[in-house]
Amino acid sequence: MENREVKILILSDGKAGHVNQSIAFAKLKNLDFDIITINNHFKFSTYILDFFHIYINLFSLHVKDKNYKAVVSTGSSTYYANKYLAKKLGVKSIAIMLPRGFRYSDFDAIIASSHDNPPQEPNIISMPLSLSMSEPKGFVEKTTQKALGIIIGGSNSIFTMDAKHIKESLDKIFKDYPNHLKYITTSRRTPPYINALLESYSFDYEIIYSKNSTINPIDDFLVTCDELFITIDSTSMLSEARANSDANIHIIELKSNKLDTKFHRLAETIKSMKTKFDYSPYLDKITL
Repeated sequence: MENREVKILILSDGKAGHVNQSIAFAKLKNLDFDIITINNHFKFSTYILDFFHIYINLFSLHVKDKNYKAVVSTGSSTYYANKYLAKKLGVKSIAIMLPRGFRYSDFDAIIASSHDNPPQEPNIISMPLSLSMSEPKGFVEKTTQKALGIIIGGSNSIFTMDAKHIKESLDKIFKDYPNHLKYITTSRRTPPYINALLESYSFDYEIIYSKNSTINPIDDFLVTCDELFITIDSTSMLSEARANSDANIHIIELKSNKLDTKFHRLAETIKSMKTKFDYSPYLDKITL
């Protein structure tokens, strides 16, 4: 693993789900880091400039050289600035997630999820799970009584979440685990009718996103629960759970209008893993 004396520059697009992957990369490799947020109002232009190999200071970035060893970023709004700064500073350029629409060859390394079907290229590292490193906040404490966590997402372009199916799933959980503490949390995509359904159950701990969006107890669920139930629509939550917990993971299936999507491929991968995922064999391929 790398040394904390090695420092990288992280570019953020302001989306927690993106920048947290870059931060996880740094922490998993024991690297120090600085973060700069990019406000990209020229996204379409970045694809064109990249296509013609033109790299200019499009975002008026003024970065002091602090002996960074790499520029690291996640998300399409950051990839052009990543390439520009890496070239200017003379350091490595590392993209997390497959940078579709940009030329892959300019990146020194690309960390892509295998469920996105990345091409086989020397600089592309395909991993079964997205980068994640949980940090429990203490919202839920570990007890001697066994506990289970339920993480509810919502409908998206692939899945439809209906109340009947969620009710059947919850009823089965309460029946099969009568002596477990039961924790639940929802997401910004959880439909109002599902939130209404949850009111008819008695949970030992619950955070409903529409009522309280400031608390995210998922990292605490990962370290306190023996069983985790997660709806199939959230690739990030499934990855985070398997990457940070040895709990048994149960996937709550939803009605799907397509088959063999990245969601289904990741679900099958998760089902095949019985213990916490080890990133080391993949991240050790990147030296700074």
